[in-house]
Amino acid sequence: MDRTATSKGLVLEHSRPLRLFTLFILYVGQGMPIGLFWFAIPAWMAVNGASAADVGSVAALTALPWSLKLVNGFIMDRYTFLPMGRRRAWILGAQGVMIAGLVIAALIDPAVTDVGFLGAIGFAVNMATTFQDVAVDGLAVDIMTEDERARGSGMMFGGQSIGIAAATAICGFVIEDFGAPAAFLIVAAIILALCVYIATFRERDGERLLPWSGGAAQQRNLDIQIEAWWPLFKSTVLSMGKLVSLLWLPVLFGRGILYGGLTGATPLIGANYGGWDTSEIATLTATAGLVAGVLCMTLGGWLGDRYGAKRIAIMWCVVQLGMIGGMYLAQPWWGDPRLFMAFVYAWISLDLLLTVAALPISMRLCDPKVAATQFTIYMAVSNFGISFGAFMLGKTEAMGGLASIFLVVGAGVLTALLLLLTVRYPRRPEYYARQAEAALVFDSAAPLPKERRGLS
Repeated sequence: MDRTATSKGLVLEHSRPLRLFTLFILYVGQGMPIGLFWFAIPAWMAVNGASAADVGSVAALTALPWSLKLVNGFIMDRYTFLPMGRRRAWILGAQGVMIAGLVIAALIDPAVTDVGFLGAIGFAVNMATTFQDVAVDGLAVDIMTEDERARGSGMMFGGQSIGIAAATAICGFVIEDFGAPAAFLIVAAIILALCVYIATFRERDGERLLPWSGGAAQQRNLDIQIEAWWPLFKSTVLSMGKLVSLLWLPVLFGRGILYGGLTGATPLIGANYGGWDTSEIATLTATAGLVAGVLCMTLGGWLGDRYGAKRIAIMWCVVQLGMIGGMYLAQPWWGDPRLFMAFVYAWISLDLLLTVAALPISMRLCDPKVAATQFTIYMAVSNFGISFGAFMLGKTEAMGGLASIFLVVGAGVLTALLLLLTVRYPRRPEYYARQAEAALVFDSAAPLPKERRGLS
């Protein structure tokens, strides 16, 4: 078949609205297991008497696949079914594994005290979710144009926040009234519906809709596909080894510490200081996530387009530090529901807004040949931070109490802020075009118009 043939139906490369909606809905889908295992399950455990160590253990195991997903990127850049595009086959396969894992968990029906199994099933389902995440991130780098990356970032993480919020709210109520198996099955059904959507579009013209459909690989994809491990590894090392790339990693790690530490701290503060039950904590977290998602899709994307990723990331880091310091000093009032609600809304929104601001910088640093691998490494570093934050939550008793997690989180955010203030990270291409034009105009060796030389 002619690889340049035009496909009938939905094709991502031809439609910006379709690209943005697809990234949005895929991130909604991967937010569902996160809402279940990172928020609803920890809240259920905390309300039913689980210790900080137990909650932290499940949270750490759940987060661990997100730290290990850099391996996923290497596998996806090396092996893929190009006739279906660079990423779609991986997305569909990952979703199938997620559904299978959730159905198995529903059949086993774990109790709150089954810490090992809860951690294991959280690890397994989130491992599959990371494969979808890496495939979608690679798709975003492959398919989005530079002028839509800030808006796309807002749609992606806004969608994930909405997915997390929906899963947290639904699963919080369902677990309390019908048990954990019902929650597992609901999330599995939603992911199954998403699979059906993925089967309706192509990445580029001429590709197959399904493995048995007509179509062939695009020449563009064949040209950049790396067919051996050594060139893939070499290209990744060269791109990652640049100084600006290495100095970007601590920014991502610091952002992750906040998410990992405060995800587990939230139900512990609500249950132990305020007397909140599972459904109340889940509802609050879900509502905060929904608000954060709307902010990402509107304010987050617009600010990035208007003022640039780096400036907005600096602003959100400063606000985060104010929130962290305020909560640390306000420990005597943690039982006040108004303070707890303000804290949950603030940290969830600020975490996502910072992520949206930083994402375009990660994309600009990526080499297209190894985009999935390099972008995954960046995201994996952030997720190492999440695992570290969750791990440190389990150590708070030895550090003087739950409030010490805010010192750990604050140190990570402060490190990110200092690097953002001092390192010249890549900007949008039009910025460099303006700089080059200015350099030509004001080069002392170049002849200038008489009016610019002050001549009449």
